[in-house]
Amino acid sequence: MTRLPDWPERLAALITVAEHRPFDLARWNCGRLALAAVVACTGHRPSWQHHPTLAAMADTAGFPRVPVPFARAGDVVLAAGPDRLGVVLDAGRAAFVGTAGLLRLPINACAIAWKVG
Repeated sequence: MTRLPDWPERLAALITVAEHRPFDLARWNCGRLALAAVVACTGHRPSWQHHPTLAAMADTAGFPRVPVPFARAGDVVLAAGPDRLGVVLDAGRAAFVGTAGLLRLPINACAIAWKVG
């Protein structure tokens, strides 16, 4: 799966729409943000299998793990404590779904990264 030529604009549009969208367990959560980011970057919706942990479930989507310092914008990341999936914004930050909208954390707060496209 490769990235679309206009993936930066598509990812930016997703971040703009999600900026103030609060967490909703059924409709807008960390998994849905990560999935939306993959769709924005690649145009494809990956399938996955349910597993007891977010990391194991994300692994089933078929994207390779990469060292967190090598993650780039649009890649999916997992922050621990509590575990939550997010998307890399740039070399230093990642976005996650928070109670009042997107929460930005330093990339070094992430434990795992998956290369998208």
